[in-house]
Amino acid sequence: MALALDLAGRVALVTGGGRGIGLGITEALIEAGASVVTCSRSEIEPVPGTTHLVCDVRDPEAVATTVDAVVSEHGRLDVLVNNAGGAPSTDAATASPRFHDKIVALNLSAPLLFAQAANTVMQTQVGGGAIVNISSISAHRPAPTIAAYAAAKAGLDSLTRSLAMEWGPKVRVNAIDVGLCRTEQTDDHYGDDARVAAIEATIPVGRMATPREVGNVAAFLASDLASYVSGARLSCDGGGEPPVFLHIS
Repeated sequence: MALALDLAGRVALVTGGGRGIGLGITEALIEAGASVVTCSRSEIEPVPGTTHLVCDVRDPEAVATTVDAVVSEHGRLDVLVNNAGGAPSTDAATASPRFHDKIVALNLSAPLLFAQAANTVMQTQVGGGAIVNISSISAHRPAPTIAAYAAAKAGLDSLTRSLAMEWGPKVRVNAIDVGLCRTEQTDDHYGDDARVAAIEATIPVGRMATPREVGNVAAFLASDLASYVSGARLSCDGGGEPPVFLHIS
């Protein structure tokens, strides 16, 4: 029997699904046959073939309203991808408590809010559902200048395992620990082409990921091909980062 990544008839919600890694996820889910709804804090032009909703993912009422809107429109919710997140660089020693609270709310509390709302729906429907949390390799290595973000992502990986145990067998929950990925913000974050090339040379596969490659992993985890995968933390990092001591002469 040929393997097929088929999400036809499934309804997916992707937070932050209109740009960057989120756009790659949205495109992969659409190609696999899913009906996709994206959401973000701002009104944007919907990705072709999708519906876009405005939602502050940190607001419990807005999250509940968004999930209700998806179910009202499509009759079900089969896949949730918690992609919205991120953090500006800052010195952990001087960052304000409010700054840290906002980072943790966006990268940890918001995915939990959406997961709770989605689980309520998925537990009642035939076939259950799948939740994919977009985490980061920063969760499991030192992350200077993004300490609160890394800590929140470590919490997200832990949350993934706990929810998978609590909500199975109807709902599978997995996380993708994403490494360096080329997006529209790559040059602003990492510098000019020469610096980006030097960074890519340290990655075993020789380059950063594309958003679509992360999207392909998310689509796999959402599909029946991953029907026995739950509570997993899947690295999408091109082979990881070499130890610093290898560069010491």
